[in-house]
Amino acid sequence: MRYQNDKVTDVNIAYIGGGSRGWAWTFMTDLALEARMSGTIRLYDIDQDASRKNEIIGNRLNDRSEARGKWNYITAPSLKEALLGVDFVVISILPGTFDEMEVDVHYPERLGIYQSVGDTAGPGGFMRALRTIPMFVDIANAIEKYSPNAWVINYTNPMSLCVKTLYTVFPEIKAFGCCHEVFGTQKILKDILEETLGITGIKREEILVNVLGINHFTWFDQASYKGIDIFPIYRDYIDKHYEEGFNEPDTNWANSCFACAHRVKFDLFNQYGLIAAAGDRHLAEFMPGDRYLKDPETVHQWKFGLTSVAWRKEDLQNRLAKSERLVNGEEEVELTPSGEEGILLIKALCGSERVISNVNIPNTHHQITNLPESAVVETNAVFERDAIRPVIAGALPENILSLTTPHVENHETILKSALTYDKSLLVKAFLNDPLVEGKASEAEVEKLVEDMIRATIKYLPKEWEKEIN
Repeated sequence: MRYQNDKVTDVNIAYIGGGSRGWAWTFMTDLALEARMSGTIRLYDIDQDASRKNEIIGNRLNDRSEARGKWNYITAPSLKEALLGVDFVVISILPGTFDEMEVDVHYPERLGIYQSVGDTAGPGGFMRALRTIPMFVDIANAIEKYSPNAWVINYTNPMSLCVKTLYTVFPEIKAFGCCHEVFGTQKILKDILEETLGITGIKREEILVNVLGINHFTWFDQASYKGIDIFPIYRDYIDKHYEEGFNEPDTNWANSCFACAHRVKFDLFNQYGLIAAAGDRHLAEFMPGDRYLKDPETVHQWKFGLTSVAWRKEDLQNRLAKSERLVNGEEEVELTPSGEEGILLIKALCGSERVISNVNIPNTHHQITNLPESAVVETNAVFERDAIRPVIAGALPENILSLTTPHVENHETILKSALTYDKSLLVKAFLNDPLVEGKASEAEVEKLVEDMIRATIKYLPKEWEKEIN
């Protein structure tokens, strides 16, 4: 990496999961739009053919005149060759396939346990973690061996457990997790301010917030815009619009399995007094199941959706077809900013600027004063040259702390279960999860765990076989 005329050149980035048919294109786009950085992206994926296609797509994008950031994309044939001496590592992988995710999401429904996402908390998040953690053990060991000084950016879910695994295996790793859910909530506050106060042109970044919580169960206890306290405005808006919620411009929750009317956020504010800062689909999975996820009819009343794996499979086929068109030159990647901050954070860590953004890292600086040091928490942090300095967010209110604690406990339990192949610990985590609690007997939960392990054994370490025989 070199500095030249206010530009950072020769940046080397390893992209693990480089065959991605979605996020990789977003990353490429943001890199192409950043004029003050250039370098090489080493794409590594267990599906090398997918990486080679992204190599073609990335280099074709690089050749376009409107691409201001110039990057050379190459396919790395091994993890070692991807990592050796790089400045940054980006991790964005899918553990298993959507067949395994179908098990994660839909097997628990036999016990009346519904999940709106199934990749972070609840049974789906736990089973996804069992597949993901062994991969992250290998990645962390490889980073320690081949690029110990690299900054590592994780986008993979379950975010907290992925980051926790990296630090457990390689305690000196410089890793953090990026998530855009906070940005989405800032945008909602921006839209409500514009609608309520008649102000136009507010930027999402101008909504200043104090962030505290864990990934996908994150909260604001302060929010302001140019000296205006947003909390009273938000409270008044909820009083007037609680039943219909808030529909973002050009978005209808009823026509999209990812959209919502933010009624769960509104309800959580009324109950707990803080602004919940994630999508309703994620927030609902951290709460007791009878409140928002009792059944599909209850979900519909709260105006969000259950994202079916059948939809994800159909979407994958569409993205595979798009990949072919991009490779063949029949279609071009659309050069519009994604709204993500990954590239901005890389620039800050290179020393180009100083940035404050939300980040997922261990609580070793006591960012959240009443959660344990070992917890991976989401708070704001200052990003600057080769440093991340967490902002002290304060304490979670007791009522929210009591909701958060079971999930923090489960992170410890699931990580230990994944590292020791202990089914009893997995059952313990299931029983401790708010979505599962009270839904079934211990015997029924243990049977569900065994069936889910058996159905996804292809992507689990062979040691799990003894737990289901």
